[in-house]
This record gives sequence, structure tokens and C-alpha cells, in this order.
Amino acid sequence: MTAHRHPAVHSPDHRTDPAALKDPVCGMAVTEQSLHQAEHVGRTFYFCSAKCQGKFAANPLQYLAPAPAQEQAPAVAGTVYTCPMHPEIRQDHPGNCPKCGMTLEPLLPELDEQENPELQDFQRRFWWTLPLTVVVTVLAMFGHSLGWFDMAVQSWIELVLTVPILLWAGWPFFVRGAQSIMNRSPNMWTLISLGTGAAFVYSVVATVTPQVFPDSFLSMGRVAVYFEAAAVIISLTLLGQLLELKARSQTSAAIRSLLGLAPKTARRIGADGQEEDVPLGHVHVGDLLRVRPGEKVPVDGSVVEGSSALDESMLTGEPLPVTKRVGDKLIGATLNTSGALVMRSEHVGSATVLAQIVQMVAMAQRSRAPMQRMADQVAGYFVVGVVGAALLTFLGWGLFGPQPSWVYALINAVAVLIIACPCALGLATPMSIMVATGRGATHGVLFRDAAAIENLRKVDTLIVDKTGTLTEGRPTFERAIGFGGFSEDEVLRLAASLDQGSEHPLAAAIVAAAKQQGLVLEKPEQFDSESGIGVQGVVGSQQLALGNTALMQQLGVDVSPLATEAEALRGQGASVMHLAVDRTLAGLLAVSDPVKATTADALASLRQANIRVVMATGDGLTTARAVGQRLGIDEVHGEVKPADKLKLVERLQAEGRVVAMAGDGINDAPALARADVGIAMGTGTDVAMNSAQLTLVKGDLRGIATARDLSVATVANMKQNLAFAFVYNALGIPLAAGLLYPFTGWLLSPMIAALAMSLSSVSVIGNALRLRAARIQPGASHPSP
Repeated sequence: MTAHRHPAVHSPDHRTDPAALKDPVCGMAVTEQSLHQAEHVGRTFYFCSAKCQGKFAANPLQYLAPAPAQEQAPAVAGTVYTCPMHPEIRQDHPGNCPKCGMTLEPLLPELDEQENPELQDFQRRFWWTLPLTVVVTVLAMFGHSLGWFDMAVQSWIELVLTVPILLWAGWPFFVRGAQSIMNRSPNMWTLISLGTGAAFVYSVVATVTPQVFPDSFLSMGRVAVYFEAAAVIISLTLLGQLLELKARSQTSAAIRSLLGLAPKTARRIGADGQEEDVPLGHVHVGDLLRVRPGEKVPVDGSVVEGSSALDESMLTGEPLPVTKRVGDKLIGATLNTSGALVMRSEHVGSATVLAQIVQMVAMAQRSRAPMQRMADQVAGYFVVGVVGAALLTFLGWGLFGPQPSWVYALINAVAVLIIACPCALGLATPMSIMVATGRGATHGVLFRDAAAIENLRKVDTLIVDKTGTLTEGRPTFERAIGFGGFSEDEVLRLAASLDQGSEHPLAAAIVAAAKQQGLVLEKPEQFDSESGIGVQGVVGSQQLALGNTALMQQLGVDVSPLATEAEALRGQGASVMHLAVDRTLAGLLAVSDPVKATTADALASLRQANIRVVMATGDGLTTARAVGQRLGIDEVHGEVKPADKLKLVERLQAEGRVVAMAGDGINDAPALARADVGIAMGTGTDVAMNSAQLTLVKGDLRGIATARDLSVATVANMKQNLAFAFVYNALGIPLAAGLLYPFTGWLLSPMIAALAMSLSSVSVIGNALRLRAARIQPGASHPSP
């Protein structure tokens, strides 16, 4: 969206590479068909506009300086890379996070961004080595009973098959593990690399030099090896990374959706009156642009010619188009629904409202501290403790153990590392999340990340948008009132007959209501909607006018006889139109956005959970208060912009409240991203759903109570899983270290350690699966974990 304002030098072979052509003044891409050209030292330069051509002609050398060194780097110039888990980490080139080892990603994605290269790399590593893992596992489990090979030969076969798994598929994990040690930031990669590395090295020694082990470690004709443990851990870790990377790619979908809203080109009117379609990046402040019916407004500006109704729902959330006339402001990416406009651009690039919303969404997403941060901190201490225990075990047995003491030292140290391998700890949270998200999906509740599940149970304040969240989000005919001898049906019939010539959503609602009631409509003649405040025309032999109070005043029609009824309908949140027949008041019609049938029940259940409900809408304050009063919402904010909703979320968070935001429009996207939990309506826009952490598929607010119950049950389940994992390690590590040997003579061989490790993982998975049977009911106060 934004132009790169840096000097550029044309490649000498640009004629063979059209993409190399750039305006040397502003850096915009141009073609040889550009009308703006200049010769300098025997070379032809092309420009996006006369302004850039004039600047170049005045001082060519200023724009032919070599590009800065940083722009010659492979990374995109100006791109900032950050860590999804540690947003404080930022740098100007790709790499891995020094804290957690995760691959850094661009702070602000591009619209045409390709698939994550790390995801492609891990997919290749996983699928190419998965068959080897399966074969190694089958041999380890059933090889002795099948009798295909001598057991010593089988150990060599397992070694050969495991080498590519460890040294190729698992290489990124060992690199991250080494980086975690060099950066003095122990994390899960430290444990994974140490655990799998220890199992592999021990197994290699047992295969190559089995004679160094005591006879007591012989089993079925060979020293027990644990190639399958190392291979399975690597494959499972790769699978987990694939799932994580695919989920992470969705975090930038909201921003890409926003970037995709802007049109790619604009129709610029030149000084000579000629019109041409130019790339959006070539539009400058002060340019005259034509916006035809059905097109999007390219940039922010103001109307200089014509009038039309514009759909601004992407920003305001209001479903009714807004009439724009000469002098009115236009917002880029809004849709021109009817008349043609000529506008003057006032804000382009990063200065437009849409670009600012993109920035707000990006910043709000990065400002969230992921749930994994606490797990990383715990894992850091855990890693240090495990490594320390393994070293003490090795030294203790080597210096003070029975002969061969250093063999016992190696075996027991490996047993400590294997039993402490973070399989159960790593599965504790993801398994609960996987089961919970599947269970939620069956109830029409879609969680986007684990942080939403963890935080939803803490929410004490809910901000709700009105249009499309509390209400249906589409205009519906409410009622007609007749006057001066005209019946309600006749008022509706005449209005619908006239509105057949209009494409306005209010008109569509009136026409649909008349057809539903079986009224016979006539074709309008001399239809006129140029005023922007209503429509006029002839139906039969009658001159009709349908519009707001301003149109009636223009025609000299007295609307005071129905003023009380009109004000009462407005107080209920309806839009009121007056119908005049031959310049005499005949009645009025009301069209409103009805409240969803489920909204009242949903709000009641939220109040029972002691959740404070706040309404924030772009609609007028009178209409907002009317809807709020009808639903029993005391705190109502009307006529708010996207930035205002974001500030409301931040203010409530500063007061110490845990805030959830529920909305369905693009105008809600920044607040949805900044809230502790963003809740999108599945009936709303893609941008809202991509910005939110929770989507209610049916757009039913009652799903919030369901999701909250599921949150409580899931967090309890995760705590149980973590307890299982730590209890296994707390009991297993001392046993593997041989602390009971002086009293009982017990030693935990690596084989038993691997079995214990597997049992801990099985217990965690089994406990997580209990969530499938958890009692999840809207309004329930104590769901079963």
C-alpha cells in the first residue's frame, strides 16, 4: 500500500526485464509506455507523473545516487522481523528468536506473501523421514518376535535408518538447542535436543561397542538401544511444528484481508482532461480521480463533482449507505453504490484511514503476550534442573559407583535425560487445546489460539458492537403509518412502487415487504434520486416523493401531523421516511435493523456470570441508546470510530479489567485484536474473524457462555496434565539417577525410562480426551473438567 520513497537506479538491461523499470524519483514501478520520459547521459528514464519528471529534470544527479547498502540485502528493504512469542524481539533481517528459537516473521505481512518457507522445509523433512520412523519403531517393537534379523544386525539396521532422521530431519532442533545454550536462554529445544541426542548417542555406543556394557544390560541377544525413541520424538516434534506454523500463518490473514480491500488502480484525470487508469501507488495528493458506480474509492479525499451513496460499512459498521455530495469527505476502499463522482485525493499511502487501521491491527496483534511465555519460563528452570540432575548423576556414579563406574554413569545419566524428555510436558497444553477446539467446533465456537481459551475464563467486561452483533445487520421493513385517508397498505404499496427504481438498501427492504404481503406494484415513471435525500417519481397519475425531513421541507410538505410517531420510531432505533402524494403528506414508513432473537438470552446469561456489558457502535447515539435501553445495557457509546473502540478497550484494560470484544465488521478489527479475547460473529467479515481469537459460527452471542464454560474446563484439564508431567519427572528423575540404589539395589535402565516416558505421555493424552465428555452448557457455573 505504501510507496517506497527511495532513489532507484535503472538496470542497464531493463529492456529484457520490464520489472526493473522504476521511477528514479519516487521508486514506483513504471513501463516504457509511460507518457512521462526524459533523456540523461544517453539513457531514457520513465516517470509515473509530470511532477516526478519535473523534479528529475531540475537535478538528475540527486536521484541517481547508488542505493544504500541495506537495500541491496536479500531481505525486503524496511521490513522488520519479530518473534510471535516474544514481540519485543525485532531486527531488520530474517533469523531465529534468541529466546525461544522460533523463526522470526515480518511484522507487517504483504498482500502477495508466499507460503512460509519454514513450513515448506518442515513438511519436506517430516514426510521424507516418516516412513523411516515407522520402520524403526516396528523393528524395535516386533523385530525380536518376527525373527527377521539377528538382534545385533537389527541394531545396525536401526542405526542406519535413524541417522537421516536425527541428522537431517531433526537438524533444525539441534541448531535451536545449541543456540539456546549459547544465548543462555534454555527452552524446550534444549530438552528436545539433549533428550534425543542422548538417546541416539547412547544407542550408537551400544551398537558399535556393546562389549563395554555389563552383561546385565543384555536383552534378547543385544544391548538395548533406543533409536525408536529418538526417531519418534523427532517426527512428533516436526508434526507439532507443522500444526503450529499453519496456525501462525492465520495471524497475518487479517492484515492481508485489509490490504486486499484497497483497489489496485485508480482512474486519474489529467490536466488536459484525459483519463487513465494508474496503479494506486502512482496517486499523489491533489490528483483528480473519477470513481464510477460499483467501484471502490481509491484513497482518502473529498468530492468535487457529483453525488452518490457510499457503502462505508467496512469502517463504520453501519449497513445503510451514506449520501455524499460536493465537499463531503471520502474514505479509501469504501464502495460507491450508485452515482459517478470526481474526487480530489488528500491522503495517500500510509496516511489513509485504511492504512492506519492496518497498522492498528498489526500493533494490537503483536502486543498480546502469548500463553506460551509462562511455559517457556517454567521450561527454562526445568531444563536447568534436568541437565544439572544428569550431570550430578554422571559424576556421582563415575566417581563413587561400583565398577564399571563410568558405564553406570553414562547409562544412568542417559536414563535421566530420557525420562525427563519433554514429551509429556510438551503435550500437556497442546492436547487439551486440540480436544477443546474440536469440542468447541461442535457447538459453533471456533477458537483461534490457546491464549483465547486460557483468557476467556478471566473476562469480566464485554464490549459489543451493535450492527451485526446485537442486531441482524440488514435493514428490515418495520411498519407503515397512513395519513390523510391513506391506509397503511396503500402507503407501503406506493412507496414500494416508487422504490423499484432505487438500489438503496432501505428501498430493497420496502420493496421486499410489499411483495411479501402480495401488494400489486406499478412501474414508476420520471424516477429521480439525484437529491441524495430521497426519491421522486410518478406512479400512475400521482406525483410521489419518499425521503427524509429535508426532502419534505424542500417540497413544502408539512410533516408535523406525524412528528410524534416519527420521533417515537426513531427512539426505537428505526430509520423514518415520509411519503408525499402530490406534495401532500400521505404517511411514513419505518425501516430498522432488528435485534437478534437470541440477544436478550445471551445478555442475561452474561449478567449471571457477572460480566459487565458495554455497547460501542458507529451508529448515531440516539439509535444506540434506544437499542441499549431495550436490551438493558446501561453503558452505551455511539458514533465511535475504529480508533475510538481501540481506545475504549485500552482504557478498560488500564482500569485492571479483562476485556473481551465482540464484533462483526472491519471497523471492529483493531479492537478485536487488542482485546484480551476478540470474539467475531461468523456472519460478519473475514477481517473481523481473522482479527479475533474466537469466532461464533452462527453469530449467536449465547456461544460466549458456551465458550466460557469450555475455557474453565480446558484450563483445569491443562493444569492436571502439567501436574501429571511434573509428577512423572519428580518421581522418575530420582529413580533414574539411582538415588534408591543404596537402599533397594534398584536401577532404572534407559529401557524402563523410555517406557515411563511413554506412559506419562499416554496419561496426558488420556486425560485430555476426557474433555470430549465435559459438561458444556450455556450459563453453567461449574463445568466438569
